[in-house]
Amino acid sequence: MANLRVLLLLTLAVVTPIFKLSLAEASRVNILFIVADDLNCAIGPYGDTVARTPNLDRLAARGLVFNRAYCQQAVCNPSRSSFLTGLRPDKVGVDDLRKYFRETAPHGDRLVTLPQHFKNRDYYCQDVGKIFHNMGETQDRVSWSIDEVFYKGTHAADTVFFNLPQLHGSKKPSYKAPVTEAFDLPDTVYRDGQITRLVAAVLKDRSRARTETSDRSTGIHSKPFFLAVGFWRPHLPFVAPKRYWDLYDPHQIPLPTPAKPPQNAPAIALHDSREIRGYGHVPKDRDWTEAEIRHFRHGYHASISFLDAQVGHILDALDSTGLADETIVVFTSDHGFHIGEHTLWGKTSNFELDARVPLIIASPGHRGSHGRTTDALVELVDLYPTLADMAGITEGMPANLDGLSLSPLLIDPTSTVKEAALTQHQQPFYGSAKNWRQYGRSIRTERWRYTEWESISDGQLMARELYDHDNDPGESRNLAGLSEYRATVDRLSVRLRQRRSSSR
Repeated sequence: MANLRVLLLLTLAVVTPIFKLSLAEASRVNILFIVADDLNCAIGPYGDTVARTPNLDRLAARGLVFNRAYCQQAVCNPSRSSFLTGLRPDKVGVDDLRKYFRETAPHGDRLVTLPQHFKNRDYYCQDVGKIFHNMGETQDRVSWSIDEVFYKGTHAADTVFFNLPQLHGSKKPSYKAPVTEAFDLPDTVYRDGQITRLVAAVLKDRSRARTETSDRSTGIHSKPFFLAVGFWRPHLPFVAPKRYWDLYDPHQIPLPTPAKPPQNAPAIALHDSREIRGYGHVPKDRDWTEAEIRHFRHGYHASISFLDAQVGHILDALDSTGLADETIVVFTSDHGFHIGEHTLWGKTSNFELDARVPLIIASPGHRGSHGRTTDALVELVDLYPTLADMAGITEGMPANLDGLSLSPLLIDPTSTVKEAALTQHQQPFYGSAKNWRQYGRSIRTERWRYTEWESISDGQLMARELYDHDNDPGESRNLAGLSEYRATVDRLSVRLRQRRSSSR
């Protein structure tokens, strides 16, 4: 907690007034950009009846819920590098957990990220938490007005187990952290609780500076802000204070559906759930019992409710400071997550549960969209042009962005902006890139998910998948090999290749 107090003092320190704003600039909207880690759509705004997410429900009531939003690659670094640059993974050159987009993208040193674009347009930009990927302790200083905080570290290190080694006794366990943790402790024991308190303080400080200066022209505190909040939950391990576990009866949490891999799915489409198996108390050499499955799913839901409570604290701060009416709030996740469905635990697939993400945009200037949903297909790569458009700062925006503005959907949620969403992933993912055998590229249309697997060594087409979401939303049966779907496969194959070509 001492470190948190230091960060608060640094953040709230008086900054020498060196910037001036025009009246037009002073009236611009703020952006509050909240990103969860490994969150699927098992939350209240998406109709989940088990999840306890009153604060996300509250945000949805003042915004638009995107029912069909998709990431571009279902793993942290490639997804974040994509939507923070507005470029698809192939173009930005990031397809694993360690690459840095400044080093892989063409002219990466001159690439302008989403927050950097706002900073270049005279916004105050700050990141609290995990926004850019933390592997290798990436800190993209040029994107922010002040250095990032709470952005680095491992997920295993964000546990009581890791920080109180005396709990281990005389023998140190062989695992990096237990897969679950449920201590009766305050939220601030974990990073997300600390992030929330700091964000609330930042909002209060910015509100104070604004109200103390009637013309909002005294310096950096009076600028409109782009405040990014990167939560670490519900990413593994599934840890949360005990009161969030107590919100659920594990026997009332449904078992995974579908529990089995899709019928006729190629083996390369699946994985061995290596991520969760790296934590303690997870069986390594046998199938999991029903009790274990229920416990792990219980932990995921507890982590979601913990995250939801932090969102609530931030919304409270936004409301109490009077900033809500001039701040656009965006809530999303870097990708989805399997919790036992298809026998999978984790992300790194091209299935719907990994590709689909929650996305809520609450804009005070679009009250007609409040409390509504849209079924329009959208992608995370669309966030860059959308937020620039909504803030009125499209001038100077990079010309090579791959996304489209979603602003028309906030005016008319029944409209459309694109006909398909593109997601991709290589397998087997974990381990050295030398082990990658095939790349899967998947296109999602209103009805279908179609995926092609190509050999990485020679580009040969190895397998196809086709799922009918009108009749099989759980993707339990691959239809690609059936003769009656040949025309559909051929049509979607052409569309997939067209989308790939247009995004290179």
